[in-house]
Parts: sequence; structure tokens; C-alpha cells
Amino acid sequence: MPLLVGFIIVILLLDFIIPGVIPKWAIFAPVFIPIFMRLDIAPQTLVAAFRIGDSPVNTLTPLMVYFPFIVTVAQRYQKDSGIGTVISLMIPYALIMGAIWILLFIIWFVAGIPLGPGYPVST
Repeated sequence: MPLLVGFIIVILLLDFIIPGVIPKWAIFAPVFIPIFMRLDIAPQTLVAAFRIGDSPVNTLTPLMVYFPFIVTVAQRYQKDSGIGTVISLMIPYALIMGAIWILLFIIWFVAGIPLGPGYPVST
């Protein structure tokens, strides 16, 4: 479990540099799936951890494709808002969402609930 939480945190931090989910998965999957399979962690569990780590900080990175649109919508309602305004408003939401999702992931994993029909959390 500590390694899965560490993997989620690494993905959270790297989401600022590589906001795209497909390039990031293409880089990490060939490395981490075999490592976690040797630790009896199923690939679908690693994908779930990856998605948890990928999503909370998407609204914080200026490299995200939709970030200019978010800033434009914010400027419609508050003329002097900019990148810093949007990021500072979204930080509490990203932290809370990330903490709750990690907690739910830990509960899900410890309970051993399958991620889908025929897809257990461990091999």
C-alpha cells in the first residue's frame, strides 16, 4: 500500500510537467506494471492509482489544454482575474479531492473489492 500511495503522489507531482494522460501512461506503464506485478498488484489496480494521481491537479497546471478557457470564463465574471487567481482558487479543491481519493483508494484496496467483474485488486 505505501508503494501505491507513493506512485499516486509521483503522478500528482508529474502532472504539472506532463498534463496529458496518454503520454504520461506511455512513459510509466512499461516500467511500473511489471514492477507492481512482481509485488502481486494487478495492472488494473495500478491503472486506478494512476487515474487517481492524474486528475486532482489538472486544473492547477497552466500546461493543461483547457486552462486558457477556464481563465477566460473566470474573467467574464471578474475582470481582473488571471492565471494566479484561478490557480489560487483551485488549490484547496485539488488538495481535498486528492486526499479523499487516496483515502477511498486505500479503503477499496484493503477491503479487496474488485475493480470490475473478474478484475481483483491483486493477482
